[in-house]
Amino acid sequence: MAARGILSVARSRQFKISQMRAFHRLPEDVEMIRDLCRSFADNELAPIASEVDKKHMYPKEQISQMTEMGLMGINVPEEFGGAGMSALAYAVSCEEISRGCASAGVIMSAHNSLYIAPIVNWGNDDQKVKWVSDWATGKIGCFGLSEPGNGSDAGAASTTATKVDGGYVINGTKMWITNAYEAEASVIFATTDKSMKHKGISCFVVPNNSDGFSLGKKEDKLGIRGSSTASLIYENCFVPEENLIGEPGFGFKIAMNTLDGGRIGIAAQAIGIAQAAMDCAVKYSLDRKSFNVPIAKHQMIQQKIADMEVKIESARMLNYKAAALKDNGQSYTKHAAMAKLAASEAATWVAHQSIQVLGGMGFVSDMPAERHYRDARITEIYEGTSEVQRLVIAGNVLKEYA
Repeated sequence: MAARGILSVARSRQFKISQMRAFHRLPEDVEMIRDLCRSFADNELAPIASEVDKKHMYPKEQISQMTEMGLMGINVPEEFGGAGMSALAYAVSCEEISRGCASAGVIMSAHNSLYIAPIVNWGNDDQKVKWVSDWATGKIGCFGLSEPGNGSDAGAASTTATKVDGGYVINGTKMWITNAYEAEASVIFATTDKSMKHKGISCFVVPNNSDGFSLGKKEDKLGIRGSSTASLIYENCFVPEENLIGEPGFGFKIAMNTLDGGRIGIAAQAIGIAQAAMDCAVKYSLDRKSFNVPIAKHQMIQQKIADMEVKIESARMLNYKAAALKDNGQSYTKHAAMAKLAASEAATWVAHQSIQVLGGMGFVSDMPAERHYRDARITEIYEGTSEVQRLVIAGNVLKEYA
């Protein structure tokens, strides 16, 4: 794989997002990225996905290759070491990577959407040079919002950042953090003024070698086992004032904005898992015979295949629209939530139906169907549960009618 493959594609782009015709055809540069990532997923990720899952193995070599391709800084401006690509390119590439290995997909998504994006969107140029450039070209980052007691209530941060000479002292614990063990820095949120409630939350970037920082145990998870998940623990951890992202009290706004973009990545991951599950089911149905014909000839199997295709393609189009809205500078909060909801629920449903098509073979680890089902489940939970997505969607719809 040629180094910086996606960056070379970015420089040869010939189409703009606004030139897409009802999504019947992707822009040429995005199609090239899709094909590049599809080949990588088939040749480098799918063959090791089972081992990654069974051994809880971080796919270090493959992530390094993805960095060389430009995927680990795909939306980062070129002046800060990234590929400078669109949100649509990110959605398409993350889907293909996740189709090959869901763990690689979430490592890519959390790194790009949650660590890099808030610094690029809200940080100053000095912060981008210091905390983005090396992360677009090799280092890994993570994002600390969730806590043991707040779950989906992002405004109830009990982690505190106390102002002292030259910076802040952070105390608290962040939970369920993707990339925790591989990350060299974290974007985290802490309360700087309790009297202001959610308006008193601020955002910081904290190097993971800071004094007073430690990691909790790695969680033993149902799926996406190749990505580490653990707690970030801060005990009188000092960070200099220059590590504050945006203004004091901007943290909640930064977090919500970051999650909007992150939902495009998780939707892409879910679509990739769903597509992998469908591929497994269709290929099996063409080979497996019953009553002397492939089971794909049976009407009930065809009904399942048809319904799977409709759910996957519907979710994909929603995600493309959310990405296109983001690229065009339009509001995309509702559409990102819709895409994440549709894609995550499609992933679980399609993976379930894939197991049904395989029958007994779907229940054993010799076939990937059961892994796809386990990987799919988390997509309905992280970056906002399905219940939270429905609240976001309904709230936006009601505003449109007000």
